[in-house]
Amino acid sequence: MPDFRDDRPPPSWLGDVADGVDAWTQRAATPATPAVEDDAPRPSRTGVGRGAGSRSGGRSGGRPGGRSGSRRGRSTPPPEDPVAAGPPADPEAVARKILLDQLTGQARSRKQLADKLEAKDVPAELAERLLDRFEEVGLVDDEAFARAWIASRQPGKGLARRALAQELRRKGVADEVAREALDEIDPADEEEAARALVRKKLRSLSRVDDATATRRLVGMLARKGYGGGLAFAVVREELAQAGRDDDVLPEDPDLD
Repeated sequence: MPDFRDDRPPPSWLGDVADGVDAWTQRAATPATPAVEDDAPRPSRTGVGRGAGSRSGGRSGGRPGGRSGSRRGRSTPPPEDPVAAGPPADPEAVARKILLDQLTGQARSRKQLADKLEAKDVPAELAERLLDRFEEVGLVDDEAFARAWIASRQPGKGLARRALAQELRRKGVADEVAREALDEIDPADEEEAARALVRKKLRSLSRVDDATATRRLVGMLARKGYGGGLAFAVVREELAQAGRDDDVLPEDPDLD
């Protein structure tokens, strides 16, 4: 029959129930692992199994080599490959393309093209040489440009010679070149354009008195470049045809 006797020495609390209970409760309260300091970080619910800062630290980029750091690394462009880039562009080819792009669908004066080349940092000597070449082949022609400008602005906007001359000057067209093109304007066409402007403006002046209507109509024609004599004559006749008083104008105004 087995011997179940225990050779171990009896515990110190043997025979006293109160001492035994105290010894058992002290042993149960003793943790198997070291106690956590009160000020030590505690893992959150989302950090269970990963540590307190494993999730948030990787997203915020505070940890070296984190997710945000890797994204920045991927966005950095690689160094340019000089072989793949090829030889540098030919300055003359670049300048020629600038001119052709500017002339596509619209005529331009030589001064306009020269200003564009200067804005693109094309050397002055190269720009001058290319513009001369473009003039030789007829791609740059200030006389043709002036005629085309007058043909588009005189009937459409009703501009007179004086206003057209100012516009051409701003475009860089020489005065003598502009004058030759302006001389081709038929005076009858210019007067008819003035009458069309007055008839159109009269529709909005039905509620003003004749003196006010006259002042506004003459002022409008003056802004369009018409001389005082022609402006007053056209306004007087158009007011009369509209059944309005034509005695508010002097017979021979000297406003040119």
